[in-house]
Amino acid sequence: MINNKRSNLGKKALWGLMTFFAIGVALYATIVYGSLNTDFFFPQQRLTYLAHLTGILTHALSASVALLIGPFQFLPRLRQKRFLSLHRWLGRIYLLGILLGGLSGFYMARLAHGGFPAQVGFSLLAILWLFTGVMAYQRIRTGNVRAHEQWMIRNYALTFAAVTLRLYLGLGQAFLPGVEFTAVYITTAWISWIPNLLIAEALIQRRYPQPRPTLSTAS
Repeated sequence: MINNKRSNLGKKALWGLMTFFAIGVALYATIVYGSLNTDFFFPQQRLTYLAHLTGILTHALSASVALLIGPFQFLPRLRQKRFLSLHRWLGRIYLLGILLGGLSGFYMARLAHGGFPAQVGFSLLAILWLFTGVMAYQRIRTGNVRAHEQWMIRNYALTFAAVTLRLYLGLGQAFLPGVEFTAVYITTAWISWIPNLLIAEALIQRRYPQPRPTLSTAS
């Protein structure tokens, strides 16, 4: 009983921390890009963003919508019959954010600072982001709720790269002062989402354990 209470408290604390960072980054991106204040664009990408303003605005704002909605879609209460209609409508908006954010993200990835290594990292992120969103949509359309939930966990882990990208960039600049920004940025283009996806897979394996095969004996 005590262990269950501790486990529930731990889950709530992790959800709260995730939601806090998600809301913070979503609001920051909305304010920065929505206000069109180019002073907030980091110097290495300012000219690129100005030349492709529609692409970066579409990516930043639609991804912010998905980042903001995502944590609440995991609340068990929101998936109950009473709130199921709200859950579905939020899900549609979320997936629309993924579609627009993923396509514009793939477009902007080819222009990423750091050259080919960073461009490949961000391109793969965009492709997997779109792919996991499509898989989650297909599974719920066929009524496979279990698989839908699993794909949504993977998808939001990739959505959360918007948070981990900024965290790792900040930590890299703070604790690796001798390393050039470009090197930190290239590394972050990969580590902002690969660990997220690995954690998501570990969570899925724990939450949705596969049934052990039984050995049948011949009669």
